[in-house]
Amino acid sequence: MTQRKTLHTDVAIIGGGIVGASAALALRQMGIGVVLLERDLCGSRSSGVNYGGVRRQGRPVSQLPLAQRAHGIWGRLRETIGTDGEYLRSGHFKIARSEADMASLERYRAHSRDFDLGLELISDARLRERCPWLGARAVGGSLCAEDGQANPRLVSPAFALAAERAGAQIFERHPVDELAHDGSRFMLRSGNALEVHATALLNCAGAWSGPIAAQFGEAVPLQSGHPAMAVTEPLPFFMNWSLGVEGGGIYCRQVERGNLVLGGGGAGVALDADRARSDRDAIASLSAQAIELLPALRHAHFIRTWSGTEGYLPDRQPVLGPSRTTPGLFHGFGFSGAGFQIGPAAGEVLGELVRDGRSSTPIEAFSIERFFAEEPTTPTPP
Repeated sequence: MTQRKTLHTDVAIIGGGIVGASAALALRQMGIGVVLLERDLCGSRSSGVNYGGVRRQGRPVSQLPLAQRAHGIWGRLRETIGTDGEYLRSGHFKIARSEADMASLERYRAHSRDFDLGLELISDARLRERCPWLGARAVGGSLCAEDGQANPRLVSPAFALAAERAGAQIFERHPVDELAHDGSRFMLRSGNALEVHATALLNCAGAWSGPIAAQFGEAVPLQSGHPAMAVTEPLPFFMNWSLGVEGGGIYCRQVERGNLVLGGGGAGVALDADRARSDRDAIASLSAQAIELLPALRHAHFIRTWSGTEGYLPDRQPVLGPSRTTPGLFHGFGFSGAGFQIGPAAGEVLGELVRDGRSSTPIEAFSIERFFAEEPTTPTPP
């Protein structure tokens, strides 16, 4: 029988997606010891299967300080993680399909004025001149020229590799089977292979974070969502911008090779607790909406469809910050399908919370306290 390995560290992290891995890297840069446990491969879940949009435009204003911080990290990505991850500041264009949509985009520009997003509204003749590839349903839109796109399959694992190079101890295929807190330290076990003791714990387990929070008396209404995603065959390159639709709908970007990566149109289907796939009806809806906005796709072939599992909270805001019940516990989950861009900043914030007890970026809107009206209670020891 293999003897269980026991480690003592400053911080244990559950989850090796872009948030957990970024936190591990930030902590190591602060000189703080880290052990990270990932149930699968780092960056292989929602952090690795998402659309790859790196946008600030369209986020709730409460997220913009975090998004701006992340924008700076993305700008120095290669020096931070050793690869550019195909990151391009190609521009993000949010399409309006009606005058009401244009009015909504104008209001957003006004509300986000303090964050220097550089939003440019484009409509009528200028739209047709700059976007001859757009279908007639589009009447205008809002361009954020400094937003962009990246390849999540490269970026998310690279954060974990960078953390490991910086001295973090990372254990993939190590699900946490047992978790306890004795009042001063956390204990995590992964089968008979590993036992970790740490002063602080970061809950970055994505869609699987709910049971961890509930174990410490902080059950929140976290639900799983499954995006419908597809990629086309390579097509002649015609579109630089990453696209979204005001009010919801498809999103799309074209990579250098010519393939178009698309999402939206409906939801995927959960196969079990760990796997999901795109739904036929969702892909049909995605196709119809894509052709309406991008006529060049009328005869294109999808070469792959996929889905994943993401964690959603009712207000579509993450939980990011300290536990209300347990000193040393910090949460970073529930990014509701929009965590790829802000993930690196969320990781840095978690590092600051561990080291300083506070963050230099406003995160009050993301407190887990918002789900609890009563005073915090001491949880029953796990």
